[in-house]
Amino acid sequence: MADYDLFNGDADGICSLVQLRLAEPRISTLITGIKRDIKLMGHIRPEAGDRITVLDVSMEKNQKGLHAALEAGATVFYADHHQSGDIPDHPALSAHINTASNTCTALIVDYYLEGKYRDWAIVAAYGDNITQVAEELANQAGYNTAQKLMLEQLGVGMNYNGYGASLDDLFYHPAELFRIAVQYDSPFDMIETRQDVYRTLTVGYQEDMDKGLSITPYSETHPGEEKGAAMMILPNEQWARRISGVLGNELANRFPDRAHAILTELPEPLNGEMAYLVSLRAPKNNLTGADSIAVKFGGGGRKGAAGIDVLATTDMDKLADALAEAYV
Repeated sequence: MADYDLFNGDADGICSLVQLRLAEPRISTLITGIKRDIKLMGHIRPEAGDRITVLDVSMEKNQKGLHAALEAGATVFYADHHQSGDIPDHPALSAHINTASNTCTALIVDYYLEGKYRDWAIVAAYGDNITQVAEELANQAGYNTAQKLMLEQLGVGMNYNGYGASLDDLFYHPAELFRIAVQYDSPFDMIETRQDVYRTLTVGYQEDMDKGLSITPYSETHPGEEKGAAMMILPNEQWARRISGVLGNELANRFPDRAHAILTELPEPLNGEMAYLVSLRAPKNNLTGADSIAVKFGGGGRKGAAGIDVLATTDMDKLADALAEAYV
């Protein structure tokens, strides 16, 4: 019998597993990677009696591996807020799926654990840009402005660390970041004890963000106006690959009536042409459609935020048209 913990490499995936393992310590094999590495069930070969936990990766993208695990006699705990596809009706599957735009996997786990380690769920909510929910929970906990800022900066930094074209782009391997975080019942204790990690994430984030915000939009449906949709192109550099996703969050916060597509040049060309990694963000005041647009180009995600692993240069105008059609 083996134990496996499979989780997305962003703040939501990490904080979800931190809560579960604080509540139920378990020595397990950790399966994770960059934020876009979501077909995690394909990385294991389950056997009868195995216990598998899957967090913050689309069940729809892991259907084959999930069915294989259940057929092999493994038990699966699955929590997520992305597209699920058909949820198997199987006694060995404990599925906790909620695709609402105002939740994340760590909040689903928080509900499952009845709020036992809620501060980590707040960190994840900040990191997943569900700021209003994070603020409400932090206020309920009685935290002051400085404390809320600490939780927000940790969440944003942990989330930002998950982005990149490869693990080499990240400051910390997500498994390493989990192993650090799970030592602390409270994120405040982690921040106080591991100032080196906190500084690396927060300072690195701000430096990269400043560069990203200096980029002029490649295209806008309403030039000079804070509505419609805008497309940004970032260069093939480590800072750009790290900031690609959270730049979309920041722009969504600054321009809540505008959708954003952040295109980052990939290191390797596609059929001799430049190709791009894409992060999509629906307008914050209209959290719909991002997943539907991404699916058209082989990507996926959720209604408010989605991504495309590889977009050919020849599809750039098609993507711009899809954004204009959805949000203008």
